[in-house]
Amino acid sequence: MTLGRTRAVALHGLAGRMVEVEAHIAPGLPHIAVSGLPDKACGQAPDRIRSAAAISGAPIPSHRIVVNLSPAEIPKQGSGFDLPIAVAILVAARTIRAGVAAEAMHVAELGLDGRLRGVRGVLPMVLAAARAGVRDVVVAPENVAEAQLVDGVRVHAPQTLAELIGWYAACELGAPLPVADVVPSQTPRSAGHGDLADVVGQAQARLSLELAATGGHHLALSGPPGIGKTMLSERLVTILPRLTRDEALESHAIRSLVGLVPEGGGLDRTPPFEAPHHSSTVTAIAGGGSATVVPGAISRAHGGVLFLDEAPEFRPSVLQTLRQPLESGHVTIGRARETVTYPARFLLVLASNPCPCGNGHGNGIDCTCTSLEFRRYQGRLSGPLLDRIDIRLSVSPVPRGAFAEERGESSAVVLARVGEAREVQRQRWSRAGHELNGRVPGSVLRRPPFRLPPEVTRAVDRCIDLGVISLRGYDRILRLAWTAADLAGHAVPTAGDVDFALALRETGAQAA
Repeated sequence: MTLGRTRAVALHGLAGRMVEVEAHIAPGLPHIAVSGLPDKACGQAPDRIRSAAAISGAPIPSHRIVVNLSPAEIPKQGSGFDLPIAVAILVAARTIRAGVAAEAMHVAELGLDGRLRGVRGVLPMVLAAARAGVRDVVVAPENVAEAQLVDGVRVHAPQTLAELIGWYAACELGAPLPVADVVPSQTPRSAGHGDLADVVGQAQARLSLELAATGGHHLALSGPPGIGKTMLSERLVTILPRLTRDEALESHAIRSLVGLVPEGGGLDRTPPFEAPHHSSTVTAIAGGGSATVVPGAISRAHGGVLFLDEAPEFRPSVLQTLRQPLESGHVTIGRARETVTYPARFLLVLASNPCPCGNGHGNGIDCTCTSLEFRRYQGRLSGPLLDRIDIRLSVSPVPRGAFAEERGESSAVVLARVGEAREVQRQRWSRAGHELNGRVPGSVLRRPPFRLPPEVTRAVDRCIDLGVISLRGYDRILRLAWTAADLAGHAVPTAGDVDFALALRETGAQAA
């Protein structure tokens, strides 16, 4: 037999596509040619495979070998194709008998000594294989815990290529392919984000966090340095409900693509928290790359919180990149040869000082900024971006008297209220196909049966008549009013709920 086959997976963003790896051995000068749009790492596989096979006691025949990765029109990226190419060649050379090897999916990098090494993106690859009906996957030992997160597949993890060859030889005699030991399901230890009870004073800020967590509303905090903006933002994660299994798998898959899989072997259901530095580029925030389009910070924050500290210090191009994902919940990255879409449904928290020196609060007597510097600093957060922020809060310094007050409510207490309010939202919007107030289209809120009476929306109607707020802002105020009503136990928002939501968008409150 001179033709061998096995299976692999090519990733396009988070989506995987099954690839048939074919190898044909024919007379000719010794050479291994790989076709099917391999990238540089994949194209270098023949050199690694020859050494690994020779040390494993199964040298590659000294003939002309053509390897095809089908379908040939889609790009193949990464060193994870080393193992499937090696298996296909060894099947063609009759070192491995066709059978289980042809139906299994293989993914691993090969060391020159034949050891199997882990690669990135194993979870989305195994998910794609499971959807395609594959039941046996062969991965490197360090990728076992990740592969075992997928139900319905048998995970096999040989240490070396020689061990895998021995396993397939045993299969010819009727022995089953050894299944990897089940890795203990531990919940990985996420970075500690403290407890909301640690926050001294700041009752209004704490309430704003609770509103944001309940309805999925974006938040902007402005105030002098050292008053707890970062502390508050980090604790937003502690009052967000835990991710469902599907949400956690999606978050885990995104992190797998960038090599940030948490240690511990379990599925982390804690909402992610991303806090990129203000010097980050557009590619670092939105995603991209020259060879492989990898997810950026906004996708890694999917299902959790994206915190931009010192937000006005970020480059304008970076801030403008956030506008489209805030509306759609995903980011699309276009390149000459491909377009990749990653999920990006996150809660955005912007933190800023009142001015460049940070002292422009209160009477501002200590502020050293000129009026030009002040206007330029304030203008870095553009109107279209701020229009997408539901809650804009000026955080005031904590008075010394607050130090003697009792500790506020813990994250666990607030989380319980958030969970109850979210359940109310699910029941309300289930027929419309939505779950959170913050994601309900304005067209739904402005039409029966959810349209509020004029006497309830009088203040916000006046603002839109005066041109103070946009239609987008009008809808966001209504969404926030529904969240305030849910927390207050109101079946329908009252005029007080709408006025409160309007007041949290500072500019509208000032105009009203």
